[in-house]
Amino acid sequence: MRYCGAMILTLLASGFAFGHEKKTNVLFIVADDLRVELGCYGSPALTPNLDALAKRGVRFNHAYCQQALCNPSRSSFLTGRRPDTIGLWVNSIHFREKMPDAITLPQWFKQQGYVTRDVGKIFHNWHTKQKGDRRSWSADEFLYYANHGEDKPQVKGPLPANRAEAPHCQRYAVGDDAYYDGRVAAEAIRVLGEIKEKPFFLAVGFWKPHAPFNAPSRYWDLYQRDQLPRLNPARPTGVPEVALHDGRELRGLPPRQMTFTAKQAAEMRHGYYANVSYMDTQVGKVLAELDRLGLRENTLIVFLADHGYHLGEHGLWAKTSCFELDARVPLIFAPPRSAHAGKATDSFAELVDLFPTITALCGLKTPEGLEGTSLVPILENPQKKVKEVAFTQHPRPAYFDRTATGEAEAMGYSVRTSTMRYTEWRSWKTGKVLAAELYDHRTDPGEMNNRISNPPDRDALKMAQTALHRQFPPDRIPGK
Repeated sequence: MRYCGAMILTLLASGFAFGHEKKTNVLFIVADDLRVELGCYGSPALTPNLDALAKRGVRFNHAYCQQALCNPSRSSFLTGRRPDTIGLWVNSIHFREKMPDAITLPQWFKQQGYVTRDVGKIFHNWHTKQKGDRRSWSADEFLYYANHGEDKPQVKGPLPANRAEAPHCQRYAVGDDAYYDGRVAAEAIRVLGEIKEKPFFLAVGFWKPHAPFNAPSRYWDLYQRDQLPRLNPARPTGVPEVALHDGRELRGLPPRQMTFTAKQAAEMRHGYYANVSYMDTQVGKVLAELDRLGLRENTLIVFLADHGYHLGEHGLWAKTSCFELDARVPLIFAPPRSAHAGKATDSFAELVDLFPTITALCGLKTPEGLEGTSLVPILENPQKKVKEVAFTQHPRPAYFDRTATGEAEAMGYSVRTSTMRYTEWRSWKTGKVLAAELYDHRTDPGEMNNRISNPPDRDALKMAQTALHRQFPPDRIPGK
C-alpha cells in the first residue's frame, strides 16, 4: 500500500505500527509575551532547553499571532477562529460570552477520549465572573487565574535584598519555586506522573517572560547588561499616530505616565532576558520528566508564544501593535518522530493553524468551522507552503473596553508577505481607511521607514493589498 507523505507523517505521529494504533499524547506549552527571543532563532537569549527542543522538531521562522493581546490571541488559537469571527478584541470578555458553543482545542481532545489537563495560564486569566474554561478539562485548572502583579516571591524566612532598581524589576536570590513558573513546572511534572498511563493532552502555560521582570537573580546573572542588544527607541519615519500606543501596561495610565530613563530601560530589557531564561529552565524540567517517564516517543510537543513584545523599540513598551515585534512569535513542532528534526522553515504559519495541525498529527478528525490551515504538509517537507501571507490585527484604542465610552475608534488590519508588511487603519464605524503603513522587509526588517507614500515595489504592494482585502474586505466593519 502507498501513502502520500502527509499521510505517512500522520500515521507515524499517531503511533500507528504493525496494525496497532496508539493515540499520540500532546504536550502543549505556551509562553506569555515572548517575542522571537530564543537562541535557536539567533537571539542572544540563553535558552538551551528550547534550543534542544528545536533540534528535535521543526522551527517556524515566520509564525504570527492573530492579535497581540493575551485574551484575543489565546481565544483565537484555542478555538481555531480569528478575532473578528469571535467578535473579541479585549481582555475583559470571556470568549464563551461571544461563542458559548465553541469547541476548544483541549475540549475536542477530551471528546475523543483524551485526558485533558491545564497547568498554568492557557486560557486568559479573565477578570470576570467566569474564570477559565472547565468544560475543556478533565480536572480543575491549576494556577490558571491570577494577576501577574501578584507573582511575588514566596520564601521561608526573610526575603533577600532586591538588587534591582528600575520599575517592574525585582532581583532576589530565591529559588525557582518562589514564583509562579517554578510552581507550574512542579505541578506539570506531578500531573505527568498521574496521567502517564492514559492518552493525554497536557497544556502547560508559563507566565513568563511577561512583566514584572522578577526572575530569580541567578538568571539575571547569566547576562552582562552592556553586552545585550542596544535599544533604538526611535519611531518609524512617517508612522501614523494611530499605529502607536501609550504603553500603559508598563508606563501606567495617563496623565501620570512614566518615561523610562536609558538606565531604567536597559535594566528592564535585562530583566526580560532573565525572565526568558527562567521560563526556559522550567520548560526543561517538564521535558526532562517526559523523557524520564519514557513518554517522549509517543508525545507531540508544541511550543509557542501568545504574541510578541516591545522593549522600547519604536518608542513602545509591551504589546498591542501590528508591528513585526508584536505579531511574530516562536513556534516549534516536535512530533514523536520526524524526518526533518532540527530543520527550520520560512513558510508562513498563523496561530489559528494550530488546531487543525495538532488534530491531524494525532490522527483525529477536525471539527467544522475552523479558519486555520493544517501545517502538516510543511512538517512533511519544510520547503512547502500552505499559505502565502499571514494576518494580524489590533483595535484602537488598544484597551477600548476600559475607556469612558467602551467603544473602539479604529481597527488595524495587517498582512505580512514574503517581502513587506502592509497595514490599513480603518474607521470602526465606517470602514474608511484612516491611515496606512508599508514596510519593506528586504531593506528594513526593523520596520523603521513607512514607505506608503513611495512604495519600493508597486506590484508587491498591490498583491499585499489584494490579500488583505480578500481576508478583510474594504467595507468590513468589525462586529457586524
